[in-house]
Amino acid sequence: MRCLSAADSVVIAAAAHRLREGQLVAFPTETVYGLGAHALDPEAVARIYAAKGRPAHNPIIVHVADVEAARALVAEWTPQAERLARRWWPGPLTLVLRKASSVPDSVTAGLPKVGVRVPAHPVALALLQAARVPVAAPSANRSNEVSPTCAAHVVRSLGEADVWVLDGGACAVGIESTVIDVSGETPVLLRPGGISREEIERELGITVRVAAKATREDEARVAPGMMRKHYAPKARVHLVPYGDAATLQATVDRLAQEAQLDLRQIAVLASSATLRQANLTECALFLASSDPSVYAHQLYAYLHAVDERGCAVLVIESTPELSVWDAVRDRIQRAAAQAEIS
Repeated sequence: MRCLSAADSVVIAAAAHRLREGQLVAFPTETVYGLGAHALDPEAVARIYAAKGRPAHNPIIVHVADVEAARALVAEWTPQAERLARRWWPGPLTLVLRKASSVPDSVTAGLPKVGVRVPAHPVALALLQAARVPVAAPSANRSNEVSPTCAAHVVRSLGEADVWVLDGGACAVGIESTVIDVSGETPVLLRPGGISREEIERELGITVRVAAKATREDEARVAPGMMRKHYAPKARVHLVPYGDAATLQATVDRLAQEAQLDLRQIAVLASSATLRQANLTECALFLASSDPSVYAHQLYAYLHAVDERGCAVLVIESTPELSVWDAVRDRIQRAAAQAEIS
């Protein structure tokens, strides 16, 4: 693995050549770091799955430099796609449409649709423009682990892989893109992200349906990020209700006793009001912002920090039951699913 400065135009050109040759390049987007490969080269795409240990039924989003490049990857560019792309691209929005025949089945998990996105990060755009090929890019980490929001996270997760890492600093958004299927008459939200369902509904002037959950873990997903267990640190995650300091305290005490843990091995992510009410001074404490955008930006960095400290358990206070919290709530619920299915 090589970690290189994304500020060097020579590095960008060399990384673009590497992509055209079918090799892997990790690069920053405004959401998280992606592990990229030439999307129309099945052997290159296979290298992504191998490096991540990614299950074959989990599709990969394709990143492109502009709307024209996205249109070339789909069988039909719908009016809804045009409107949403015009409103939010470049940006943290993935559009799912019926795929063109040129897109390999390995990118789409054998399904007939493909997710496409124009990222907003200047390094990602410079790389895509220089590469002149569509780039399949899931998050640059081992499958099911916490997504990386800085180059160091990529190196820690994929250090043994044959990957170039372009260091472009910390990601601004901090969680993955909103994914919406706009292939039919009714748009379907497949994964919540920084752009809310309500914002999309206001833009389109129609109701957006929310996708049903898969019934089996080996069932092909129509979009990335829909695995029941996902975004999980090594620490075992437990959720407690929002604003319930007594339950938070009781959960920490119970887990410490059951697992015979020193309180310093337990991390807590909660709001300032809840932390003030609970007596948790010996635990590793992380402050949950009251702003959902700030919380999203900090979340994965906190999860990485919990593992770096060697904590065995992470107790997270859930979020308010408001739609603006949907994306953050989705990520912490999937992180906590490991406690149920491990």
